[in-house]
Amino acid sequence: MKDFLKSLVASILGCFIVLGLFFLIMFISLVGMSLTSTEKYVLKDNTILTLKLEGVLTDRAQENPLMALLGQETEGQIGLDDVLASIKKAKENEKIQGIYINAGAFSAAPASLKEIRDELLDFKKSGKFVVAYADVYSQGCYYLSSVADKIMLNPQGNLDLHGFATVPTFYKGLLDKVGVEMQIFKVGTFKSAVEPFMLDKMSDANKEQVSAYLNDIWATLTNEVSESRNISVEKLNTYADELAMFKKAEDILAASLVDTLIYETGVKEYLKNLIDVKDVEDMNLASIKNMTSVSFTNESKSDDVIAVLYAEGNITDGSGKEGITSKRFVKELEKLKNNDKVKAVVFRVNSGGGSAYASEQIWKAVGELKDKKPIVVSMGDYAASGGYYISCLASKIIAQPNTLTGSIGIFGMFPNVEGLTKKVGLSYDVVKTNQYADFGTITRPMREDEKAILQNYIERGYDLFLTRCSDGRGISKESLDSIAQGRVWTGNQALEIGLVDELGGINDAIEAAAELAKLENYKVNNFPKKEDFFESLFSNQKEELTTKALKEYLGSDYEHFKILKEIKEQDFVQARMPYDIVIK
Repeated sequence: MKDFLKSLVASILGCFIVLGLFFLIMFISLVGMSLTSTEKYVLKDNTILTLKLEGVLTDRAQENPLMALLGQETEGQIGLDDVLASIKKAKENEKIQGIYINAGAFSAAPASLKEIRDELLDFKKSGKFVVAYADVYSQGCYYLSSVADKIMLNPQGNLDLHGFATVPTFYKGLLDKVGVEMQIFKVGTFKSAVEPFMLDKMSDANKEQVSAYLNDIWATLTNEVSESRNISVEKLNTYADELAMFKKAEDILAASLVDTLIYETGVKEYLKNLIDVKDVEDMNLASIKNMTSVSFTNESKSDDVIAVLYAEGNITDGSGKEGITSKRFVKELEKLKNNDKVKAVVFRVNSGGGSAYASEQIWKAVGELKDKKPIVVSMGDYAASGGYYISCLASKIIAQPNTLTGSIGIFGMFPNVEGLTKKVGLSYDVVKTNQYADFGTITRPMREDEKAILQNYIERGYDLFLTRCSDGRGISKESLDSIAQGRVWTGNQALEIGLVDELGGINDAIEAAAELAKLENYKVNNFPKKEDFFESLFSNQKEELTTKALKEYLGSDYEHFKILKEIKEQDFVQARMPYDIVIK
């Protein structure tokens, strides 16, 4: 017995020692990672900025130290803010000789791609070189790379140029089979977000608007590639219609879409010769991550600040950090309003909308800030429906030509699961004190009087939306109604009809804000503040880990799950674009 107890105590002690060592090693690793993350990168002579285009582009990317500790990056995210800042720093820093675009599997919407492309064009004004290479050029990466002085392609590679399409998924047939009816209430001929739940194909009105904005976005891409590569738009469309990605690399070269065929091992030799160094080892390559800790050469010492407030994702109620939550962003806008050092605000909106109620709360906070200082909206890939609602009151609105905006309209959806409950043998009864005491129950269809009440509520919401936009844009409600009706417009089209003031990117918005605030010298600070290493480490990681597990388990079906999850979690009255606009 004594021997047993000794063995037990020894085993327990051993476990504690192992656990202690494990936590010690983890703590040392975390401290090391923290020091590494805050260590300032020092640029050396003969440096080339490498834009490694892989992963998913978002307006801002937040590092996740827990995922890094597990040996995994946060969904391969790249922050647009980091990319633009890296290019701008590279332009002004004499230690950087040029930019090397290494294009891979890169997911980004057209407006963000244009933002990067415009920054690359501005970089070229410095006289420094831009070189691009890929094994396979995606359409978006080729659009970016077309500004390069030299476009290089793997001899066995290809170039994907095929045009734009959007292929929505319709759920009505599935819902019919399981016995679920989505009771739809909407205002707006073009308000197509509800179509997947009430139709089995696109309406004629929806096809009209989608065709209009897809062709306009495609025209932006082909016109700019045509100018950079000196290839006619007609020829580019011919290559797209012939599916250039299935052509031999030699044919792509012969068509002048690329300049040379070379393996990646030869690219560094080429870059070495460009900057006139003896050995490849003498050449320094700085990544986007390296550049985040490099200061701007001519950074302003002024106390005056232009704040850039980033709002990206679905608009929802609450105060969480995921997406655009009303309480969080109202609080951020109030802090910027009351901060005397902040002289103007750029509100960067990248959202297809969401809760109509949450949008109203943010709209109010924007108006209160505008009463004290200028606020300029910079529209990203999307600033539509609720995204336009929170933008319309700004001092000035600036969008990219291929931004999707407008979609002024609202809708409501109530499920009726009576058919499903009957299939599984469930039945319900009710006792109530008042006529509408059981209003909103999903186990029966709505009565006609209930439908009339809700439709009237939706129409009042639409009228309020029109009023907000009319007051903000100085357009009569009657005129606005003719261009509203839930219709989605590109930035180009929105400029013509008065929904935006100028075309441009976030830097143009910052300049406009400085002009409105009469500032010559100023600093630019970004908000909400990114979490530091330990804040990020000890913040709630549950949602990200759960999402990652679901993506790995569901694969391509995750997007359908995500749409249904969003519908479940959001208010029944929505001001938003279609749930699954994906431009391919």
